[in-house]
Amino acid sequence: MSEPAAAQRWLEAARVYLEPRILGILLLGFASGLPLALTGGTLTMRLAEAGVQTAAIGFFAWVGLAYGWKFLWSPVVDRVPLPLLSRALGRRRGWLLATQLALAAATSGLGLADPATDLARVAGLAVLVAFLSATQDIVIDAFRVELVSRDRQGAAAAMLVIGYRLAMFVSGAGALLLAEWYGWELAYGAMAALLLAAVAVTLTLPEPAVPTEPAPPPGRGALAFRLEQAVVAPFAEFFARNGAATAILILLFVVLYKLGDALLGALTSPLYVGLGFAKSEVAAIVKSWGLVAVLVGGVLGGLVVKRLGLLPALWVCGLAQMASNLMFLLLYWAGHDLLVLGLTITIENLAGGMGTTAFVAYLSALCNVTYTATQYALLSSLMAQARTFLAGFAGLLQAGLGWPGFVLLTTVAALPGLLLIRLLERRLQPAEERPVPLVQGA
Repeated sequence: MSEPAAAQRWLEAARVYLEPRILGILLLGFASGLPLALTGGTLTMRLAEAGVQTAAIGFFAWVGLAYGWKFLWSPVVDRVPLPLLSRALGRRRGWLLATQLALAAATSGLGLADPATDLARVAGLAVLVAFLSATQDIVIDAFRVELVSRDRQGAAAAMLVIGYRLAMFVSGAGALLLAEWYGWELAYGAMAALLLAAVAVTLTLPEPAVPTEPAPPPGRGALAFRLEQAVVAPFAEFFARNGAATAILILLFVVLYKLGDALLGALTSPLYVGLGFAKSEVAAIVKSWGLVAVLVGGVLGGLVVKRLGLLPALWVCGLAQMASNLMFLLLYWAGHDLLVLGLTITIENLAGGMGTTAFVAYLSALCNVTYTATQYALLSSLMAQARTFLAGFAGLLQAGLGWPGFVLLTTVAALPGLLLIRLLERRLQPAEERPVPLVQGA
């Protein structure tokens, strides 16, 4: 193929990113990613600045347990309409509007709570924000898969990740700068205002077509059948399609693939504080430059997926993620060195962007469109377990091992996920070759 013809094909493929629905998914990704840092890195920076002990800050990773358990209430979000909003806007948009309004109110309340005088209140409001954010994610993940055709799912996943990362920059670097200039209350209030602005996206995008609900068989009650379809069928279909043994391996892999990153990520903000980096320096290098690096990594991850396929791409990107953790040893030994911090963040975020893109594409490929919200919630919930419950012990591990030993432990923690990829390569039919059952409206 000639170079002009190849360039023309790439240009035509890139035009999908200008379609209104794909751009809308970019904005939904922004709404999805905005709350995470407010209960994660930004919150831990606020806690460290308020004098909260590192071990206690580590337990704040458990604030995000809602992301790990959202599959428990995803059948309700997937199947049950809200009385007034769903009638006016549709099932997906009705749930989305309700969660966005509640999320903005809870975020504003979190900003008004003072960790120095009322740590319990801060923890309670952070849990509420995480719960509402996880509920919003259930709706957005289903909305994304249902809104566009299958040949555009890759572009939709990429735009979701880009929007998510841009939002994390805003609620990370943006919130830190606002906090340094005007205080934490205004910083969190500004983030709440941005969540309210996301309502416009919800009202603008069309409601996805609803798949036809199967009728209950003779002799079965309608209520019992609907409960079975909402709660049991999505999980039963996933295990039946993949086989029980392979399905268990998949779920275990989803839990472990990001474990090393999750353990280290839970304590990077206290490390920056301990090394003497100011909030403005963290905002400029970790958040601002880090965003550029992670977006470039996302593009690289997409190219790796395109050239190698999903499972080989997960292996390559996983190795990169594991190796990048070792850069924090260099940072620890260098101390307050902006050049070393920039190098560390560049390598870590490039690898993280590659791994995230490959991982989201893999999770999306595992879902049957008949049960989008529930199945994706199950998979992404298991992924969040490493970032929340397991990462909650990061503070205790660091206190016992010191920073060098802790960084080495997070590197080794990535190995089990990589080994599971090898097992899945032998057992799993490639996701992109597996037929997806067609349903009305899909």
